[in-house]
Amino acid sequence: MPLTLPLDPRARPAHPVVFLLLITPFGVNAGYLSVAVAYLLSQAGVTVEQIAGLIAVSFIPQTWKFLWAPVADTTLARKKWYVIGGVINAAGLLAMGLLPATPASLPMLYGVAFLSNVAVTFLAMATESLMVFDTPDGAKGRVSGWFQAGNLGGSGIGGGAGLWLAQALPAPWMGGAVLAIACLACCIALLFVREPPPMPRTRNIVRNLALVGRDLWSVARSRAGALALLICFLPIGTGAASGLWSAVADDWRATADTVALVTGVASGLVSAAGCFLGGWLCDRMDRKAAYGLFGVLLAICAAAMALAPRTQATYIVFTMIYSLISGLSYAGFTAVTLEAIGQGAAATKYNLFASLSNMPIAYMTVIDGWAHTAWGAAGMLYTEAAVGVLGVGAFLLIMSATRRPAAAPAS
Repeated sequence: MPLTLPLDPRARPAHPVVFLLLITPFGVNAGYLSVAVAYLLSQAGVTVEQIAGLIAVSFIPQTWKFLWAPVADTTLARKKWYVIGGVINAAGLLAMGLLPATPASLPMLYGVAFLSNVAVTFLAMATESLMVFDTPDGAKGRVSGWFQAGNLGGSGIGGGAGLWLAQALPAPWMGGAVLAIACLACCIALLFVREPPPMPRTRNIVRNLALVGRDLWSVARSRAGALALLICFLPIGTGAASGLWSAVADDWRATADTVALVTGVASGLVSAAGCFLGGWLCDRMDRKAAYGLFGVLLAICAAAMALAPRTQATYIVFTMIYSLISGLSYAGFTAVTLEAIGQGAAATKYNLFASLSNMPIAYMTVIDGWAHTAWGAAGMLYTEAAVGVLGVGAFLLIMSATRRPAAAPAS
C-alpha cells in the first residue's frame, strides 16, 4: 500500500481556495512568458521561430521535473520549498520585465526562463504535497477543481494582465514587478494549510531515494495506480485541438480579434469554470468513470463542431464549449491522480503522473495537424473525436477486465 503519514485528525482541513492561491504563481509564470513577453518580443522584430524556441526552453523543466521531485520529498519542509521557489520565481518575473524586448536580450531571457521554471516546479511540488496531505478522501474532486482553476486562472492573469500592465504602465518592466509582488503575496496562503510530517528518511541519500522508489512502486502495482497510469498514456480528454484553434481559425472565417479573445482570457475563464464543475462532479460519482465521461463529451463537442456551419459564431460557441469540457478533464485527471497516489512521496508521485500525461497531448497535437493537412478542418475534428472515443473504450474495457470479482455470500 502507498505510504500514509497521518495529520492531526482533530484539525480542520484547509479550504480549497488555499490551493487555488498557492498554485496561481505557477500559471502566472507560464502566461507571462508565452503571452506578454512573447508579444513584446514580436513587436521588437524577434522572429516567431526565436520566440517559439524561448517558450520551448521554458517547457524543459516541466517535462523532466519528476527527476528532481524526490528532492522536494526527502529534504526541506514543503512550505520552505514553496517560499524558495516563490522568491526565485518572483525574481524571474521581474528579470523578464527588466530585460529589454530586443533580439540581443534573447540569450539572457533563455537563462532566466529556464531557471524560473525550475524554481516554479518546486513551488508546484510543494503545493501538490500540501494538497495531498490536507485533503479528505471525500473532497479530492472539489479540491482538484480549485487547484486546476488556480493554474488556468494564473495563466490568464500572467498573460492578459501582464500584457495590459506592460502597455499601460510608464515602463514595461513595471508589469513584471506587479506580477512578482502578487505572486509573493500568495505565500500568505501557507498560513492556512498544515505542514505534513516529513517522510521517514536517513542520512543516506541513496536509502532515502530507495524509500521513495518503494512508495512509487506500491502505487504502480495497485489497481487504482495502474489505471491512473494507463490514463496518462491514453488520448482521453487531451484538449489537443485547443493548441491549434488560432492556426485553423481561417476555416471558420474568424477575425484576429475574435481569435485573441476566445483563445485568451475568455478561454481561461471558461476552463476555470469547467474545473470547478468537474471537481464537484468527481466527488459525486466514480472519479475514473467521470474522467471517461469528460473524454466522451470532448469527443462529441469536436464532432459537433465538424458538423456545424463554418461561421465565426460557430467558432466562438464551440471553442468555448471545448474549453469548458477541457476544464472538466483537467479536474478529473487531478482527482483520479490524488485518489491513486496516497500520501508519502507525494511530489514524486504526482509529478510522475503529470509529466506522463503530457504524452497524449503531444501525440494528439501531431495527429490533429496531420489530419488537418490530409482532410481539412472537419477531418481533424472527426479524427480527434474518433481517437478520443477509442481511448475511452480501451480504458473501460481494461477497467472492467481488472475488476475484482464480488465475494461469494457466506453459507
